[in-house]
Amino acid sequence: MTETETTLLPADAGGIAEAARLLAAGRLVSFPTETVYGLGANAQDSHAVARIFDAKGRPRFNPLIVHVPDLDMARRYADITGPLAALANSFWPGPLTLVAPLARGHGLSPLVTAGLDTVALRVPAHPAAQDVLRVFDGPVAAPSANPSGRISPTTADHVMAGLRGRVDAIVDAGPCSVGLESTIVGGDPLTLLRPGGLAQEEIERVVGPLAKAGNAITAPGQLASHYAPGAPVRLNANATHPGEVLLGFGPMTSDLNLSLSGDLIEAAANLFDHLHVLDALDQPIAVAPIPECGLGRAINDRLRRAAAPRP
Repeated sequence: MTETETTLLPADAGGIAEAARLLAAGRLVSFPTETVYGLGANAQDSHAVARIFDAKGRPRFNPLIVHVPDLDMARRYADITGPLAALANSFWPGPLTLVAPLARGHGLSPLVTAGLDTVALRVPAHPAAQDVLRVFDGPVAAPSANPSGRISPTTADHVMAGLRGRVDAIVDAGPCSVGLESTIVGGDPLTLLRPGGLAQEEIERVVGPLAKAGNAITAPGQLASHYAPGAPVRLNANATHPGEVLLGFGPMTSDLNLSLSGDLIEAAANLFDHLHVLDALDQPIAVAPIPECGLGRAINDRLRRAAAPRP
């Protein structure tokens, strides 16, 4: 990929207008959502979408999430009915992605769906994301703005460190509040395809029990090795081995702590930033046990993928 100058844009009217102009011109723009920073391209422009895969080094069999400003626009691209509509009405805008059948005449690039007959759609809640989407007035494909398989970005600095020269602009609106990618739900029966920033319990209060995903890749974020630091990661560690640094949880001595009070919401918001900090030390990372409930499921999902053997 030919290197380009990466511009940092403020999240004001001028910066948003420039971000929308670049997207319309087929360029790549990173912008914040409440979950993580996304790497955006016009989802109806195959050349622009191909640049996402090139910039990230992302496998092309891995589908992308399409971001839109509201449910009305989402329905231009997918058939959102029944329980999916109930979830959209309950949790959009927010950290929930719905995988739905493609609508006739959708116009999305086939690269977005990786050849599937479904598409992953989300309506983000972050004000800057909403502003970019409304000014651009179209669908934006936007996976996390990091090299494929590496730690997801929750600040503009993380994006710049990973993708400088590969992205045209970054809209800087500070750190992301949720800090974990969106929860992904879809299929028949309705299935939890990826745990994330919306707890499974909240979803099941609306639609009942969710099925468990199989091994096929039908949504983003399902690769076995993903979200990984450069250093090895060891899970469920109550103490360090020689040479390791410790990422703690709850009241304990550690090099960094996700939440001294044991708050899973705080831990989720801190996860990727703390992994970035520890990864910079170039030492193996040991991670304390995290409860397997609420947002703990999503935190553990990301940690298991970070610790998985590299391909």
